Amino acid sequence: MKIISVNNLSFSYDGEHPAIKDVSFDVEEGSYVAIIGHNGSGKSTLAKILMGLLNGYEGEVKLFDTVLSNQSITALRKRIGIVFQNPDNQFVGSTVADDIAFGLENHEVPHEEMEGIIHQYASEVGMIDFLDHEPESLSGGQKQRVAIAGVLAMKPDLVIFDEATAMLDPKGKREIADIILKMKQENPKLTILSITHDVEEANRADEVLVLNDGQLFLSGKPSEVFAHGKELREIQLDSPFLAMLIEALKKQGIDVPQGINDVEKLEEYLCR
Repeated sequence: MKIISVNNLSFSYDGEHPAIKDVSFDVEEGSYVAIIGHNGSGKSTLAKILMGLLNGYEGEVKLFDTVLSNQSITALRKRIGIVFQNPDNQFVGSTVADDIAFGLENHEVPHEEMEGIIHQYASEVGMIDFLDHEPESLSGGQKQRVAIAGVLAMKPDLVIFDEATAMLDPKGKREIADIILKMKQENPKLTILSITHDVEEANRADEVLVLNDGQLFLSGKPSEVFAHGKELREIQLDSPFLAMLIEALKKQGIDVPQGINDVEKLEEYLCR
């Protein structure tokens, strides 16, 4: 089933200079898709359209096989969870527990069921010991964990990460990337779309879409996309460490087969 279907999408803020130009792609149920691109590539505009925050585009956007429109967006949002860039802008509760409970209250979950749900999802993101803490006492990575717990508690079918690791340090980025993979392992039908600058995170996705000047520049599995190191550098994108390492090995005449997607697997292959 196609959770997201974008067909011939174009959008301009001023009517003259397109921010998105004739972009088409699909996201299948249960997949983890990363959209990357430099500043001004169009990925933030695309994210706003998918979240129903921008109108006036050309082409068609479908979510869950329903055309996105002013009439359908309210019902569609009940199936979508969004984790934004700045975790401080997402907190509405005075404690971690209150914040996770907020979405449950909006979904009219009975109070006698809330405590168990709050504990379940706080535990899943490693924040069970922080339920009574105030948001101001948490690190950036911990705040994003709480935001993710609040989203997961509402049991969405699609989670959109909108530059969710952009303000985090490397440790925080790794923590969130690990949680995303854990989310997928625990719920194989959950669909994840991550708009990100972080090529290391994108390298762990099922599929990568690269935007450049508002157009779809490259798409495919991470190993396929990041094999185009020269082309990516030309549009101001780095390659993940693993991709650069494989490229260096190939220059030394060492062939590395497709399917090796982490450093440990590469080490195992080289030690055979």
